Amino acid sequence: MNERECLIWLNSIKGIGYKTIKKLIDYFGDIQKLWSVSSSEIYNVPGIQKSLAKKIIDKRNSEFFCAYMEKVKKINANCICLNDSNYPSSLKEIYDPPYVLNVIGDYKEDDKFAIAIVGSRKATPYGKNIAYKFAKELVKYGITIVSGLAVGIDTAAHKGALDGGGRTIAVLGSGVDVCYPKSNINLMKKIVSSGAVLSEYPIGTLPRPGNFPRRNRIISGLVKGVLVVEAGLKSGSLITVNHALEQGRDVFAVPGNILTNTSKGTNKLIKEGAKIVTCVEDILEEYNIQNIFFENNIDIDLNLSCKEKEVYNLIRIKQPINIELISVVLRLNINELNSIITILELKGLIEELPGKIFIAV
Repeated sequence: MNERECLIWLNSIKGIGYKTIKKLIDYFGDIQKLWSVSSSEIYNVPGIQKSLAKKIIDKRNSEFFCAYMEKVKKINANCICLNDSNYPSSLKEIYDPPYVLNVIGDYKEDDKFAIAIVGSRKATPYGKNIAYKFAKELVKYGITIVSGLAVGIDTAAHKGALDGGGRTIAVLGSGVDVCYPKSNINLMKKIVSSGAVLSEYPIGTLPRPGNFPRRNRIISGLVKGVLVVEAGLKSGSLITVNHALEQGRDVFAVPGNILTNTSKGTNKLIKEGAKIVTCVEDILEEYNIQNIFFENNIDIDLNLSCKEKEVYNLIRIKQPINIELISVVLRLNINELNSIITILELKGLIEELPGKIFIAV
């Protein structure tokens, strides 16, 4: 069993998460040793409860691992490990990234430019409308929407992203095969086809209350910033905010009615320094993104294709601009974008500066 398989095996044992795996890695150095060391050595690992040690010993067999991987295959999921090339780069930056992510759907490199939209499960119609509207507009700029699939604000955010033709990611507090709430099963299927559903919890894990606070660090870890739409003073969304602040992410909040409980949390965040947001542009300006698409109809006869004109206009309007931001805003993969950049350079329309930054000539 190689290192990657060992991580997936360990993560598949219920009750074993980041902290336990880290203790085992720190103690043994090579996690593969866990497969061959004596039972007494596992019992002697500092900080590992005897009950967890027994689980590891009991599950240390190929039959258990193969049966688990069959479950993964059956639901068309993938296991992404921390050292895999397709592991979310932004999530690697946090203090305690999951060693294994179970994913149904497709996490793409472009998804690293994402905004989380979170808030109350008991959202008002106003709050749901705001979450839906913001998500639908943000995806037009190539921004992926991340949320937790809960009722209320989460559901509205996912729906807005989908209706806007964009991508959205749901981070679960259960296994990726367990939809919670069950009423969102159809929404979950749509998310899989236009994004991804992911979780650090093993296949089959039920949505226990203690899972969600841990889940929230993944939501904030995947994004550039967290937008809170309606949250009470004890809302789980504020846990996501705390994680975001610890991870160096931006925090945005929509102001609400001072007389309603569902706005007390968001209004408190604003008092404490969260950026007040009343329109999508308030978020876009934080990342120097503005609507450039209406500029594409400028009458410039340069014998360019539509995509070449989009790239040229974006560089001309937003210069200097780096290639990563061009890729995100126009939703072009890097290989295609590099080809377009080369054409524009050969035509003498743009010039590259150090750091893959471009200006119009």
